[in-house]
Amino acid sequence: MRHILVKVIALALLAMPLSAQSVDSLIAKYVQASGGTARMQALQTLRRTGKFTGNDGFEAVVVQENKRSNSVREEFSLQGMTGITAYDGHNGWKIEPWQGKRDPESLGEEEMHGILDDADFDGPLVNYQAKGNRVEYQGTEPIEGSDAYKLKVTRPNGDVSFYYLDTEYYVPIRINTQRMIRGAPQELETSLGDYKQVAGVYLPFSLETGLRGSQDRSKITYDKIEANVPLDDQRFIRPGGETHP
Repeated sequence: MRHILVKVIALALLAMPLSAQSVDSLIAKYVQASGGTARMQALQTLRRTGKFTGNDGFEAVVVQENKRSNSVREEFSLQGMTGITAYDGHNGWKIEPWQGKRDPESLGEEEMHGILDDADFDGPLVNYQAKGNRVEYQGTEPIEGSDAYKLKVTRPNGDVSFYYLDTEYYVPIRINTQRMIRGAPQELETSLGDYKQVAGVYLPFSLETGLRGSQDRSKITYDKIEANVPLDDQRFIRPGGETHP
């Protein structure tokens, strides 16, 4: 009888993959596969340089600079003009010269959701509890013919993302994010690929994004990602704005 009870208990424990323990286990494997905690934490800045390709074939030069803990600056250069979207850890702002506007403006509520995602240096899975994120394991789902682990991430602002991790390498290969855009719920689908090592950490050099269910896709291909380049805090602060301690 005791032997049977031990087997039943063991089977019950094996049947608990949907717990926080399995979430933490998957995230730990993702961190390890990406390069490990020490190497990830050693990254203090990142500068990504590449090309944006729209669905209609037009191209633009893109530069994204990130600095710990949560600062980001994104530049989009087209036809001799450069637009900027940035967040300094407190405030988000933008300059859109193609709209005839050369002075910085505050980001709207919807735009803030996107820039906060980009500003999260390690992404929402790493130290998710400290960030106030809730992560749930939702089994596996086929992505382009191969199964992927599915993690549901709910942020404090209500945004929900589904992260699909490769079952062999444990890195994200797709991210679907649900948020309100112009008052209507929409789901953005991003496919990640071409992972390469940068200072010992694997990062995607290719991102393809579009609305779920739509054939329209835009793609960013990075030619170069540099780690720990000097980035002055002033680059992220709104021109003419206040500095923060």
